[in-house]
Amino acid sequence: MDFIILEKEHRVGASWRRHYERLHLHTIKSLSALPLRKFDRDYPRYVGREQFIRYLEDYARHFDLKPRFGETVRRVRRDDRGWSVESTACAISAPYVVVASGLNSTPVIPTFPGMENYQGRIVHGSAYVNAAPFAGRKVLIVGMGNTGAEIALDLCDNGAEPTISLRDGVHIVPRDLFGLPIQLVAGVATGIMPRGMNDWVFPIILDFALGDLSKYGIKRPRQGVLEQVAKSGKIPVLDIGTAKRIREGKIKVRPGISAITADGVVFDGGETARFDAIVLATGYRPNYPDFLHVGDGQGAGALPAEPDVFFVGFRNPVTGLLREISKEAKKVASDIVRRRGGSAGATAAS
Repeated sequence: MDFIILEKEHRVGASWRRHYERLHLHTIKSLSALPLRKFDRDYPRYVGREQFIRYLEDYARHFDLKPRFGETVRRVRRDDRGWSVESTACAISAPYVVVASGLNSTPVIPTFPGMENYQGRIVHGSAYVNAAPFAGRKVLIVGMGNTGAEIALDLCDNGAEPTISLRDGVHIVPRDLFGLPIQLVAGVATGIMPRGMNDWVFPIILDFALGDLSKYGIKRPRQGVLEQVAKSGKIPVLDIGTAKRIREGKIKVRPGISAITADGVVFDGGETARFDAIVLATGYRPNYPDFLHVGDGQGAGALPAEPDVFFVGFRNPVTGLLREISKEAKKVASDIVRRRGGSAGATAAS
C-alpha cells in the first residue's frame, strides 16, 4: 500500500538522540525489535541508545522508508473524502490515518509555589544528557519513574549528591530477577496465574531481591504491580542499581515538594534543604489531542474511538512497549488491507 510518513523532526530517531547518554532498553533485544528486522547478533541483551539509533536508521534504509522530515502535523479532521491532514508544509487527503507520535511527546513541567525565585538550575529530564554539569553539586530529582531513577543513579555514580523527591508510592522491580529478564518473568507469571495472585506474590519476591525499601522512604502503591499497569498504564521502575545506592545512603529519598525557595525546597511536612539544581523527572504526555479533532474516547484516558484512525505506541504493557508496537503495527496494516479488500491507497502516518 502507498503511505506517507510525516515527521516533525529532521532525522530518523530524533527523540532517541535527545535521551540521556547512558540509556539502554529495559526490555531484551529479542522482544524489542520492529517487524521483519531483528537486531544485529553482536548487540547486547539490553540495547544501548546509540545502537538503537543505528538500528532505526538501518530499518528505514532497508525498507526504503522516506519520511517527510520537518513537517509538523497541525490538524487532522474528517472531510467528505476521508481525512484531511494539515501540516506545516502540506495538506493531504487520506482514507486512513495512523497516529504514531507516542506516549512521550510533550514534557510535563509542574509548577510549585516560589519556583520563579529559585536561583539554581531547573531542567526537565528530557534535557538531561549526563552528570558532568552536576559533578560535586546537590541535585534534587523530582519524581521516580524509570527516568528519574536512572538519572539519580547516573548522578550518584559520577560525583553528584542526588536526592529523589517522591510524592506517591512507587513499585520497583529488578530488570533481571535471579538472572532472568523481568520481562520474561512477568510474561510467564501473567500467563499461568491470575493478576491478583501475582500482585500478592510479587512484593514478597521483590523484598527478597531488593530489600525492604520502605525504611528509606519508598512506599508501594495500594494497587499491585500488574493492577497498576492494567488500570493506569504505569510501568514499575525497572531497577539497574538505584535501589542499592538508596540502601547505601548515597541516594536520599524525601517527600513531595510544597514550595521552592531561592536556594532549595520545602518538602511536605516542613523539612527544608538546599540544592544547586533541580531535575524534573515528571514525565510526558501524548500530543495527539493538540492536532486530532475527532470524537471522545470510551472513558477516562481512553484513545478516541473513530473509524479509520489507528493508534500505535500508546499502550505500555508489562511485557514491553516496543514489543507491543511491533504487534500493533502488524494488526493495523492487516486491518487496513482487509478493509480495502486488498487494494492499495494512501495512508498518512504522523
